[in-house]
Amino acid sequence: MNNMFFESKSKYAFDETVEKLSNIIVEAGWRVTHTHDLKETMRKNGFDVLPAKVIELCNPGYAYRILSADELRIYGNMMPCRISVHEKADGKTYVSRMNSALFASQIGGVPEEVMSDAYRDAEGFVAQIAE
Repeated sequence: MNNMFFESKSKYAFDETVEKLSNIIVEAGWRVTHTHDLKETMRKNGFDVLPAKVIELCNPGYAYRILSADELRIYGNMMPCRISVHEKADGKTYVSRMNSALFASQIGGVPEEVMSDAYRDAEGFVAQIAE
């Protein structure tokens, strides 16, 4: 599983990482569809955890390639893409994501093309804030 999930240390504090990453995503022509505040969700349920947010991002052109064909719509559950920003006990901020290209290689065809392109884009976003 080491190559299915990746984690990078951010150059920035938690809030600044979320803000910079969100801006990078939008500037690249993607959309931030939602940002889940997992710390707040857990607080509402009586638990205290370190800061964690999941940014949902979508590239409409990539999504269209999957959603416009009936035989590919089954893969819609892989959308939108997600990047997690979280703080650890060491006080540092980290960014994690799934290797969607590796996952999609098991499917092949258009889903592999789309998810590989999305993966490369996301890695570019993360590279801009990683140490």
